[in-house]
Amino acid sequence: MAKFFGFEVTKAKKQLKTFAPPENDDGALGVAAGGAFGQYIDMDGSIKNEVELINKYREMSIHPECDMAIDAIVNEAIVISDEKENALNLDLNELGAPDAVKKKIHEAWDKIIQTLDFNKKGYDIFRKWYIDGRLYFHIIIDEERKKRGIQELRYIDPRKIRKVREVQKVRSDNANGAELVKRVEEFFVYNEKANKPDSTVQEGIKVMPDAIAHVTSGQFDYKKMNTLGYLHKAVKPLNQLTMMEDALVIYRISRAPERRIFYIDVGNLPKAKAEQYLRDTMSQYRNKLIYNAETGEIKDERKHMSMLEDFWLPRREGGRGTEITTLQGGQNLGEMDDVIYFQVKLYKALNVPSSRLDEQSSGFSLGRESEISRDEMKFSKFIDRLRNKFTEFFDQLLKAQLILMGIIKEADWDKIKHEIQYEWAEDSYYREQKTAEILQMRMELLSTVAEYAGRYFSMEHIKKNILQMTDKEIRQMKKQIDAEVDGGTLAKDATIEWGAMGAGGGEPPMEEPPPEGEPVPAVPPANSNGQQPPNEEKQLITGEKQFDINKIQRLLNQGADNGS
Repeated sequence: MAKFFGFEVTKAKKQLKTFAPPENDDGALGVAAGGAFGQYIDMDGSIKNEVELINKYREMSIHPECDMAIDAIVNEAIVISDEKENALNLDLNELGAPDAVKKKIHEAWDKIIQTLDFNKKGYDIFRKWYIDGRLYFHIIIDEERKKRGIQELRYIDPRKIRKVREVQKVRSDNANGAELVKRVEEFFVYNEKANKPDSTVQEGIKVMPDAIAHVTSGQFDYKKMNTLGYLHKAVKPLNQLTMMEDALVIYRISRAPERRIFYIDVGNLPKAKAEQYLRDTMSQYRNKLIYNAETGEIKDERKHMSMLEDFWLPRREGGRGTEITTLQGGQNLGEMDDVIYFQVKLYKALNVPSSRLDEQSSGFSLGRESEISRDEMKFSKFIDRLRNKFTEFFDQLLKAQLILMGIIKEADWDKIKHEIQYEWAEDSYYREQKTAEILQMRMELLSTVAEYAGRYFSMEHIKKNILQMTDKEIRQMKKQIDAEVDGGTLAKDATIEWGAMGAGGGEPPMEEPPPEGEPVPAVPPANSNGQQPPNEEKQLITGEKQFDINKIQRLLNQGADNGS
């Protein structure tokens, strides 16, 4: 591959035989490999189309209703915590690596967050990506000291850069003569004047793919081969809402005033004289001469009434003569149902709950889980999908940082990238309230199921399905309880035996009085062979799973009598 601008951390992979080119799901411009010296890229047609799309999205974002919806989405996705925590953190609990390596990965991650200044600019970065549908950053390093990692991350206008995927095919030697993909080369083309309509420059700078960190919306128009933004499906609803609002304003201006209708009797006058007589009559009502006492002048303050206010109509002989009546204004000026309908439609197109449009319910209520609306649940899942897609941007940054600093090798990244998880910051108050409600609900359910522990539910089932504890949490909790007992923080008799939970903790259960005439045996009677009950029955009577001794003894007695 030719040496382009930037750096390279990814080695060329072996191209396997296939007849299908790579899927174009990132908006890359697909070109066929040219002759011996180069190829031609249509930088005017497709780029111009994407530039128009991005400009359209940015115009939509400043519309009040659209801006409110975008603000609600970005605020839910990016939470700037007051506890001096990062807006986005790494979770390496599932990473099977030594603690020293994990520490270095965390340090490299903190440097990325600081270089990007994500805690302060995270809202703006996420908003740019959501509106434009694509995000590009140039990774700048020190070529002489690559071990220092990423030195700067510089934002690139998506209208000036385009990803290109060059596919070279060769005809196979088989009888069918199918074309196989021989080589796939990806790079970026940067053109400073690509977004200017009067520009005739078709040249661009080729940039190495590892030098650009980018992420798209994942939505693609396969007809026009363009990447679509999240605002694309709201283009039509927003245009309809704008037209409806404009029509409503025009209707109110034109129908709000109560007009006067002047019926002027012109008799049998000819048309020309009738029109002159009508104009003279109109002028009489418009003359208004006043005397200005301060200057001693006479002013002519005529009010030229437009046709929106008054109507002047001639009336021929035989009518009712001159008459002045009124024309009522519009009666349904307060109807806003049409505008509200298109507002709700716009919010639905943006996946924002329409309930957030209601200004009357401006209060914030957490409520219980059963009270959460279906739209809010769908909105929460939509935010999770956005976050998951946006983390592809940080995957590229973290990969470049770890390889440049020598923490891992390129082959190691494919092994560990699926074990690295991202933790997004949540609103602290909302998170605490939500955690408390979930814990309270589980404790109430636990108190209900506790009496059936050991009978119908095992303790492992209760821990994993009622308390929703993982195997790791179960081991940690047992380890903490044992440490507190050994350290004297927790008394040994204060712990609850797992099998005694159904009996009300560590206390032995209250014995039920036996039926009249039936003595309480001190020990279980022997069976028909004169032997004691098996160990399992002894454990039910004397062990830790002690629930109802008398009932078990009666069952054993009945078994002994039947056996004899």
